[in-house]
Amino acid sequence: MTTPRTTPTPLQFLGYSFGRVLPDSMQDWVRKDLVGNGAQIRYIARFIVPVVPLLLLFLLIPGPLWMSLAMMSLLFIPLVYFSIALMNVYRRHRLLIHGLDPQLINAKAQSRIDHTREDYERRHGRG
Repeated sequence: MTTPRTTPTPLQFLGYSFGRVLPDSMQDWVRKDLVGNGAQIRYIARFIVPVVPLLLLFLLIPGPLWMSLAMMSLLFIPLVYFSIALMNVYRRHRLLIHGLDPQLINAKAQSRIDHTREDYERRHGRG
């Protein structure tokens, strides 16, 4: 009997990148992908990299180069803005559909807050 995979195959990764749910055996990988080190960079790259080749098609439009670059920027700037603005919403949703706790997004910040509070209470005591 084979053991279940803990990391996605290239085909599964492609499906995951477009919103498919991975099997339960890969939940640890999903958690690390969505809340581990570099999660924000991976998220932004997954939104931007597929769009860049489409934006480069504007360079094929006849006319001055600045016009093509201006048209590209009219699409690229809002894409980056909204992908950053909706990052936590999307990552929470991905955690939820994979059966993980959506509050994992806040775990690092909460840990930092708890550490600061403990440090304060250790130095100054409870009021």
